[in-house]
Amino acid sequence: MIHTIMHATRRSIVLFVVVMGLAACSANSTRDAESLKASAVNTELGIHYMRKNNNVYAMDKLTKALKQNPENPDAHNAIALLYVRLGEDQDAKEHFNKAVKLEPDNSSFHVSYGAFLCKLNQLAEAEKHFLEALKNPLYTRYEIAYTNAGNCAMRGGDKQKAEDYFRSALKVNSKFPPALYQMAKLNVMKKNYMSGRAYLQRYSEVASSSAQTLWLSIQVEKELGDKNAVSSMALLLKNRYPDSDEVKKLNEMEKNERSSGK
Repeated sequence: MIHTIMHATRRSIVLFVVVMGLAACSANSTRDAESLKASAVNTELGIHYMRKNNNVYAMDKLTKALKQNPENPDAHNAIALLYVRLGEDQDAKEHFNKAVKLEPDNSSFHVSYGAFLCKLNQLAEAEKHFLEALKNPLYTRYEIAYTNAGNCAMRGGDKQKAEDYFRSALKVNSKFPPALYQMAKLNVMKKNYMSGRAYLQRYSEVASSSAQTLWLSIQVEKELGDKNAVSSMALLLKNRYPDSDEVKKLNEMEKNERSSGK
């Protein structure tokens, strides 16, 4: 009788432990799911505040997101971009590294990391990330990776490689404004002004003029002898972007022309 009672008691204890263990697992799973969800929400909020240029709130939300889920690749990529904005290059690099390790097939992460490395003049490493982005057949913005690779090649002084990348970008998307602008710029550098004009005209069909494209157009039309085009674009540049560096260059050019009697 005593043996039976003891056996029943032990069985009850084992059952109690098992039930409590299952309950604990269930509670932990719930907490984990809640943490993952909260991390995702805070990441979205952090990105939202970054778009609003509210760096303080963005940092707060992204830091919380990583505490809630240290393995959140989107949070690592976003906070890396924020650190780039703040000039904290070492922190940015650590988080970019973490993001691409957690999600190696994310082409957008590789492009962001590559652009950052290019800024640091780590050109070969940057190119590797752009090429890695292009390996993903599901990536739908090849033109972005190609154009960034071209920009990086230009930074390294390799104009031919840059042109090859820009042309590849335009094969993917013939209306991609950054690649059109860079091809116009390259042609102006090579003194191919008619080709430069053609690329700028294609640019104007798909995007609004910027201070950079207006200034480049002024240089092209000046070389091609279209004084009316130069005057109209110079007026447009001064009216739209009065505080830009391009207006300073324009004023300097006009000053030199007046002093030389042209």
